[in-house]
Amino acid sequence: MNMKRVAAVAVAIVCSAGVFAGGSKDAGAKGATQTKKLTVWAWDPNFNIAIMNEAKARFAAANPGVEIEVVDMAKADVEQKLLINLSSGVTDGLPDIVLIEDYNAQKYLSSFPGSFADLTGKIDHAKFAPYKVGLMTLDKKVYGVPFDSGVAGTFYRKDILEAAGFTAKDLENITWDRFIEIGEAVFKKTGVAWCAYDPTDGGLVRVMLQSAGSWYFTRDGKANLAGNKVMEAAVSTYAKLIASPATMKTSGWSEWVGSINSGKAASISTGVWIIGSVKAEASQSGKWAVAPIPRLNVAGSVNASNLGGSSWYVLNASKAKDTAIAFLNDTYGKDTEFYQKILVGQGAVGTFAPSQSGSAYVSPDAFFGGQKVFADFAAWMNKIPSIEYGSYTYEADAAIAAVLPEVYKGASVADALKKAQVQLEAQIK
Repeated sequence: MNMKRVAAVAVAIVCSAGVFAGGSKDAGAKGATQTKKLTVWAWDPNFNIAIMNEAKARFAAANPGVEIEVVDMAKADVEQKLLINLSSGVTDGLPDIVLIEDYNAQKYLSSFPGSFADLTGKIDHAKFAPYKVGLMTLDKKVYGVPFDSGVAGTFYRKDILEAAGFTAKDLENITWDRFIEIGEAVFKKTGVAWCAYDPTDGGLVRVMLQSAGSWYFTRDGKANLAGNKVMEAAVSTYAKLIASPATMKTSGWSEWVGSINSGKAASISTGVWIIGSVKAEASQSGKWAVAPIPRLNVAGSVNASNLGGSSWYVLNASKAKDTAIAFLNDTYGKDTEFYQKILVGQGAVGTFAPSQSGSAYVSPDAFFGGQKVFADFAAWMNKIPSIEYGSYTYEADAAIAAVLPEVYKGASVADALKKAQVQLEAQIK
C-alpha cells in the first residue's frame, strides 16, 4: 500500500476520533486452526458494549463451546489500534470483529483492501435498511453486518406548539423554510425558542444533504462542494435557521441538550439516539412528540434522513472467521427478539427490518403522549436515501465549518463553498 496514502488515512482518522489515549488489551495471536474464541472491539459501555454482551449471552446459550471476549475501549483507541495494525500488515494484534462508524467505513474498505471479510451471500442483507447496506458495499461486495440507525426526526414540545395554534399535522411533509416560519410564529406567541443549534456544528447540514440523496463527495470520490446545488441549499438553509430569532444558539453538547431539558427551546432535530437525553427531564413526560424531519426545497429531497450509526466487521485475518460470521448472523442477522430487548434496554433502533414489527416497536410511549415513536422511526428509516459517504466526511465537515462564519455575515454561499472545496482538496490529496 502507498505510504503517503497510509499517512493521509492516519491523519484523517485521528482528526475524526481524537488523540490516542493509550493501549488496550490486544486480541492476541491465534493458532493455525479454526478456534472457538472470538475477540470483539467496540466503544461505549452503556450502548455498543452492553448490546454486544447481550448478543454474546444469547449466542453462548446455544453455542456453549464458544468463548467471546468483548473489549471496551475509547472510540479513538479502537480506530487508532485498527489503523496501526492494518497499516503495518501485522494481523496478530487484530480482533475477530470490530465496530466501525459508518462515516469511516469506506475509508477502511478502500484503503485496506482484503482486510475485511466479504460477507456477500453469508448475511441476508436484503433484510436490512437499503441505505445502511450501501454504506458497507464496495465494488458490489458487502463487507459488514448493519447495526444501529441514526434515523433522524424532529423532537418537539407539542404543548408549546399547540399554544401557538399549530397541531402535529402542521409538522408533516414540510420544508425547512416552513419549519422556520412555524418556529418564528411559535416564538412570537409563546416567547419560547423554537429550536436550538450550535452554529459551529455541521451535523444538521449532513442530515439535509442525505435527505436529498447528495453528499460532500461524488460516487467516484471527488469533492462535491463547489457548484453542488444541494450543498448550496443545505448551507443556505442552515444559515437561515441560525439567523432566525426563533433559534437559540448553543455551544457544545451540554448546552444543546440543556436547552430542551430546561424548557428554553421547544424542539431538536437530530438522530434517534437523542431519545435518552430528551427523556432525561422526567417532569416533561407527556409533553413531547416526534415528527419527520423537514426536507430541503430542492427536487428529490424527502422527509427522511440519517445522522450517525455504526456497523460490525469481521477481519479477514481472523482464525475464527467462520465462527465470527456465524455469531453475527445468528444474532444481528436473525434474532428479532434480540432487537426488541436492545430497543427497550438501550434505545437502540436496529436496521434489521423483520424486528420492526415486534412489540417493543409498536408499543405506545407515555413520555411522547402515547405515540408509537419507534414504529414511526422504523418507517422513516426505510425512506432514507442511500448514498456513499466516501472516506473523508470529517475533513469535509471541517472545510464547511471554516466558511460558515462568512456565510452568517452575508457572504455568497457559492463563493464560500468554492473556498471550502479548495481546503478539502488540499487535505485529501
